[in-house]
Amino acid sequence: MWLDTVLILLVLTGLWLLGSSRLQACIQAVAFQGVLLGLIPLLAKWPQLSVHLAAVAVLSLILKALVLPALLRRAVREANVQNEVDPLLGFTTSLLVGGGLWLTATHLAGRLPVESLGVSSLLVPAAIFTVLCGLLLLVSRNTAVMQVIGYLTLENGIYTFGWALAIEEPLLVEMGILLDVLVAVFVMGITIHHLNREFDSIETDELSALKD
Repeated sequence: MWLDTVLILLVLTGLWLLGSSRLQACIQAVAFQGVLLGLIPLLAKWPQLSVHLAAVAVLSLILKALVLPALLRRAVREANVQNEVDPLLGFTTSLLVGGGLWLTATHLAGRLPVESLGVSSLLVPAAIFTVLCGLLLLVSRNTAVMQVIGYLTLENGIYTFGWALAIEEPLLVEMGILLDVLVAVFVMGITIHHLNREFDSIETDELSALKD
């Protein structure tokens, strides 16, 4: 029951990201996703918890709910941008597309042998939906910060799907995934900082129009 509640909240945060233009609100949504992802391994195996699962949950929560959002907030402050001004896909339209993505996710999950995994029936649909939301943010938003958020949302969906398939994988695997994300966000943050310093803009449409 509690795991289903967490997964429903994960889906709602995906819709929150699709419908919000404020970068700070989107960062808060990603941070909330980090909290939810930290709870998933605990609730999936409750009450048979192990030191391994507890360590993964704590590490996930620290990185995804605290460290990565802090890096994004710093990037937003340095870039001095607060909103996604001119997205390729409007926010209302994005929400409508999000509804279609949820239907797609449930359809795809229904074609997979979810019952044999021994997990909540909502886990795979929520994971697929989160991945699709991340992809939509990547292709429909112009601000570099929002595209970083889209990448993190995509990875959160992959991480959730990973728990459906490998709840007992070695700790080293999860640490490797989290480290990859941390390094990627560091690189993206540095890139955003230098783009804003050199061109006084982080709108990707304007940057693509630059010529020699």
